[in-house]
Parts: sequence; C-alpha cells; structure tokens
Amino acid sequence: MYRLQPIAPGALRKLAIAIALTLPAIGPLPAYAAEAGQADSLNATQHFNIPAQALTDALNAFIAASDWQVGFPAGLAKDTRSNAVVGTYTPEQALDKLLHGTGLSYRLTGGNSVTLELAPDSRATDTTTLSAVTVTGQRRYDPNDPYNRDYSVPNTSFATKTDTPIMETPLNVQVIPKAVLDDNQAIKLDQAVKYVSGVTTGQAAGGLTDQVTIRGFYNYNLFRNGFRIDASGPEGTRNMANVQSVEVLKGPAAMLYGRVEPGGMLNIVTKKPLDTAYYAFQQQFGSYDLFRSSLDATGPVTDHKDLLYRMNLAFEKSGSFRENVDYDKLFVAPVLQWNISPATTALLELEYRKENNVYDLHARPLIIDGTRADGSWINPRLADIPRERNLMEDNRNHVEDKLIGLNLTHKFNDDWVLTEQLNIQLLDRDRLVMLPGTLQADQRTLNRRILTSDFFTNDSYFTTTNLTGHFDTGFLKHTLLIGGDYYLQDINSVGYSSTVASTIDIYNPIHTGNPPIDPTTRASQSFHTQTDFYGIYLQDQIKLPYNVHVMGGFRYQNVEQYDVVAGTIGQKADAVTPQVGVLWQPINWLSLYGNYVENFGVTNGNLTSDNSFLPPETAEQWEIGFKTAFFEDRLTSTVAYYQLTKRNIATTDLLNPSFMVATGEAQSRGVEVDVKGEILPGWNTIATYAYTETEVLKENDPNNIRVGGGFRGIPKHTSTLWTTYDFQQDYLRGLKVGAGLELVSDKKATFDNHDFSFAGYGVIDLLAAYTRKVAKTNVTLQLNVTNLLDKEYVHDGFAMPFQTRATWGTPRSFMGSVKVEF
Repeated sequence: MYRLQPIAPGALRKLAIAIALTLPAIGPLPAYAAEAGQADSLNATQHFNIPAQALTDALNAFIAASDWQVGFPAGLAKDTRSNAVVGTYTPEQALDKLLHGTGLSYRLTGGNSVTLELAPDSRATDTTTLSAVTVTGQRRYDPNDPYNRDYSVPNTSFATKTDTPIMETPLNVQVIPKAVLDDNQAIKLDQAVKYVSGVTTGQAAGGLTDQVTIRGFYNYNLFRNGFRIDASGPEGTRNMANVQSVEVLKGPAAMLYGRVEPGGMLNIVTKKPLDTAYYAFQQQFGSYDLFRSSLDATGPVTDHKDLLYRMNLAFEKSGSFRENVDYDKLFVAPVLQWNISPATTALLELEYRKENNVYDLHARPLIIDGTRADGSWINPRLADIPRERNLMEDNRNHVEDKLIGLNLTHKFNDDWVLTEQLNIQLLDRDRLVMLPGTLQADQRTLNRRILTSDFFTNDSYFTTTNLTGHFDTGFLKHTLLIGGDYYLQDINSVGYSSTVASTIDIYNPIHTGNPPIDPTTRASQSFHTQTDFYGIYLQDQIKLPYNVHVMGGFRYQNVEQYDVVAGTIGQKADAVTPQVGVLWQPINWLSLYGNYVENFGVTNGNLTSDNSFLPPETAEQWEIGFKTAFFEDRLTSTVAYYQLTKRNIATTDLLNPSFMVATGEAQSRGVEVDVKGEILPGWNTIATYAYTETEVLKENDPNNIRVGGGFRGIPKHTSTLWTTYDFQQDYLRGLKVGAGLELVSDKKATFDNHDFSFAGYGVIDLLAAYTRKVAKTNVTLQLNVTNLLDKEYVHDGFAMPFQTRATWGTPRSFMGSVKVEF
C-alpha cells in the first residue's frame, strides 16, 4: 500500500510532457515545443498492450507505443515493477495506469514529454490541489506476456471452462506457467509436470509417448486448449515450442470433458498472437549430441492490429545415453487471429510435427532362482547390465502429425459470450520393432520377435460449442455454462507379427539388424475402428453472500464404437455424470473447499459370456482441502485429501474363464500439497508433496490374485523442490541461480502380488542464467544440469517373467542455451 499525492487538476489539463533528464537505456532525449493543434492528437485514444514488468522496460514499451518521451534520473526506477496497461486509453491515461502504486509521479514539461520523479507529500503546481488519498495496487497477471516471470497463476479456465480465479474454484487445479518451463528448459512434458504433486510420468512405448499418472491412475490422453488428444502407441511426445503453460486438473473431469481416466487431466495451453511485436530465437545444445533450434515470432499484420499472427518453429536432433538410439524432430505451428470486430474474434491455428525416432523399450530381463509352492519368486532381481545397453535393434518409428484448429468467439454483451471450436488432427505412423521376450534357461539368451506397423492412422475430429452468461437472481450471482461437444476417433492399423525368431546375448550383445519379415503372419496387428462420442452439459457457478461459492452441473454422454472391418456396431453406452463443489473464502487469503465428482471412463472392449460388451468403467471421488494466496496471489498453496474409487474394471469370469466381467474395483486415496510462487523479490519456489495409497479392492482371477495389493509403478511418497533467485543488486542484476530436488519412494514393479519393487531415488538439478540488455535486445545465457550426482535409478518399468522393462533415469547431463529476445 502506498501513500500518493495526486497531480493537481490544472496540471492534468496541460497534456504536454517533456523529458529533461537522461535514461541510460535511451540516452538524452531532446525537448521540443508543442505545435498548434497537437493537443487534439494528445487527447486521441489508442490501444496499449504493455504487460506488468520491470518499470524501465515498461516505460520503453510505452515510448514505442505512444511516441511520447519519458526521462528520469538513473536509478529512480530501480527495483520497481509496473502495472499492466491493456486496453484503449489516451497516452496520459496509459501513463497514469502504468505508474499507479509505484510511488512515482511525473512532471509535465512539454508537448508530449515528461520527467518522472518521486511522488511528493504535497504539490503546488496549481491553485487547486487534491488531498492525499490511499490506494492499493492490484496485481494484473498477463498469461501471454513473454517476459512474465511469475511462478503463480491466479486464474484458469480449464477446470470450469469459464475464466475463474483459482481461489474461487472448488477443484484442485495446478498451473505450470511459462516462467517455470523456461527455467527448466523443458523440451519434454515430463520435465514440467514433475512439479505438480500426485503426478508421475512413465516411459510408455520407450519414451515415445507422453504417459502421465495422476492420483495413481494411468492417463494416455492429453488435452490441448481443452481438446482431447488420444495416444494409442509410439506417436511421439508433445513438442513444447509453442506451449504457454501446462494445467493439471486433479480428479475426475467427465462432467465437462467426457470420457477420461478418473485420476485427472493434463491440458496444454498454446501461445496466442500478440498485438505488439515480439521475436525470440533460442539455440540449445547439450549432452548426447543434443542440438535444438527454436523460433517464436508474433505481432500485428495490419496497421490497425485487427489481424495478428504467431509462428513457432523448432528443430531437434539428438542422441541418447542408450546405444543405437537417436531422434530427429521438426515442428511448425503458425497461428492467425482476426479481430473481426470488438465483439467477434476468429483464430486459425495449425501444427505440423514430423519425427524419426528409434523405438527403445529399455528391455532389462528379470532373473529369478525359482518359485515357491505359493507361486512367489525366489531372489528376483534385474539383470546386471549397464544402463546404456540396448537389447533391441535400430527400430525406426516415423510419425507425421497434422493439426488444424478454428476458434470463433462472439460477445453479445459484457455478460454473454458464445464460443465455437473445431479441431482436426491427422496422424500417420509406421514402425518396425524387435520386441524383447523371455529369457532362456541359461539366463543370458534373450528371445526376440519382429513386430511391424506398416500402416497406422489415428484421425480425430472434435467440435464444441459453449454459451457462457453472467446474471443475478436476487442476492445470487450466477456464471452459467451451457455446452455440447462431438468427438470422432478413426483408427486404422495394418501390421504384421513375424514368427521369425531372433536372440541376443544380454551380457555380450551382437547386433545383426532386423531379420526379414514373414508377411504370412498377419491378423493380430490389423484393425479399423471408429468411435463416436456425443455430450451435452450444464454448469452453474453461484456466488452467495459471505464469499460462499457453489458449483454444480451434469453431463449426458453417449458413446458408440463401429468395427469397420467386420461392419458391425460394437460398444454402445451412455451415462449421466454429476459434479458438485462448495468453497468458502472467509478471508481473502484463505479458501476452504470440497467436491464430489463422478466419472465416465474407458469403454471396455472385452466380451461377456453372452458376447456383449462390458459396460464402461465408472468412478467417484470425494475431496476436501484448502487454498491460500499471499502477496496479490504471487505465493499460493493447495492442500487436499481425496478418496477415489474406480469400478467396472474388466476381470476374469470365473464360470467362463475365456470371458470377462466388469466387477473389478480399485481405490486411490491420499494427501497432496502444492506451494508455488514468489517468497521475496526475485526468490521463486515450487514445493510439492504427495502421499498416494493405492489398493485393488476386487479381482476375480484366481491365478493372479491382487486384492489388497497396490498398483504397479505408483510410489507412496513423492516430493519435489525447485527454487530460483534473480539477484536484485545492481552489480549482479541479470544473474539467476536455481536448484531442484526430486524424491521418489519405492515403486511396486509387478502387476500381481509378487514381492519385487524398484528402489526409490533422489535427483538434484541445477540452474545458472545471465540476462543482459544489448540495445533493445535481451540476450540470455543459461545452463541446466540434471541428475548432478549421476544417480543410477529406474524411472519406470514393470517386471514379468516373459517380459521386463526398466527405464533408466537419464545420467548426469547438461543443457546450454543462448536466447535472444526483442
């Protein structure tokens, strides 16, 4: 809170500002007299888009946008942060808004120039002076500001599909903003989401697919700006070149998004066009021959700024600490935004991704000395082979992915908004893989076989319409959402599983390449399905007196799958899924919340004894918790307890073992803590902890009894800490250092109750960066070190007698970067 002396009304009417002092970044600015008629131009309004940032940088942006001149003594604006100025204002109004709450004022000295100075206790530049007033600065967070360094985000629209403060949302939603992604040089998704409690990542398809586990349940589908992206194999990982932030909504989210896994959802928010020019080029290089170049360019196409663009490009070529593994990745993402009118906006976005990767499953055989009478293993252990050893061949996986999106937004007025979104994704893939199999009796010869996917397509079409309105009924304030969506997924695969045998000595491997393919063994790898998902939903967020917020809604979902090869309709199911949440904010920095949510999950493809499909999986969750926000939402936290139960899981029919029944049941419950934000000026921190207890409640298979046991690959305890400091002293300004710690407890390695686990681990990361302004360009040099102590550990995997995978964590590695922004 600041004590300010307003400028006298007479001074406000002068509209003539001069600069007489010098600004080192700008140099001395000449004064000039106001010309006749200039007052009219000074009164003219224009659009400003100046994000909250260091005051010196904000003033430079104001000068460039307004053609006014601003000067001040060196050091006057040191350690001062500006307000954001976004909207249509006269230059003087914009400057007032920029300086509000900074403790600075300005002196009018000429036609369109000013001199900044400290706000005095009194001012007598005119016969009338207003009395002193007390004002409170309000944080204005701009998520699209490329220079935004905030670690905490106050609002999100992912959890509710409406722009709602997180402190008023009775759900657990966490956001990883661009500043965190930049500090970690996150070029893969798993580098970002490890800083969210209860979220772990796996190495599905040898790391060629983003596999995220939330609250104990695996999730193979992501969302991009609220649109579903389903993965069904080694289809590549999400490219981070155009990612603005990553959002994690914990718990079932079927009410708004349809068929999902109950643990939660992960949403990628992409960069949007800006109406002020911004350009950035980054060159990254690192261990294992990593070379990655990326470009980000945005700005107006037309003088009136009604047509905006953004272009993101990235090219990556890298090796691996694993033998015979390399990656080539190309990514192009243009976006065009047309501001048709003040009320209507159209956004056209494209993405093109092409990858040539090696498919490496991290095969590492399990060795056992025998089995006991009860079936348990005697002395189970992983084969003692180096972490860089690859027991597969040069298995090429080619991916080409194209995405087209069209978003239309129309504001009928300040209260009612209609949005229409269309998303089309066309993916093609082919691969050749030497699959590892069983270990022979000598416990050193590994059996292998060839698997191909000569033709694979995964095409999806997604459209959604949403009407959002704000209105009051008596003392109740409503935010109403009415929407519907349609999703079509078409998967077509033609492949071969060869009977050609191939072996390799795990202790003395000799790679001979892939043997010829026998095309006579087809069938099992060929299929063609089309799945339709229809849904309609309604949600009402109600604000009651005494800062009580109630959110409720429901969704009707219908799913139908069609077998194109057989020409028959397969699975058909529908469901109504409700959601309700209550939040009370007794004081502005504390929110207490609870929710009950039901889920509509995977449509089981298994058959019952009467040849009908199993019903879809369902789930329900109870959750309670509290949230805090300090320093204008710059430091936030969430603490939650949840209990999540998943039902209708496919399990063996004991009367007809060749068929399945939907009687399986599993539960996850735990405590999660997330703290993130700015503790002191320049000091940002993320701290998380999760206790996750999983249990199989019902299971029919007598040969694989799991009841009472936990889930495979889910650690009970996980914790992360990431902290950075931007030096505030003049002689160290621009220098940043940081460090991170990740702690993970033991993970169960088997799908049954065999007593074998992967050991827990701890990993330390480091950061050092230096930013210097050269003319109008920011140049940043950065170095990140991961796994500083070169810890050998298993990041993910599973153990079975006929196939075992143990994905090694990456050894100590370095990534350097040179980034130029202007």
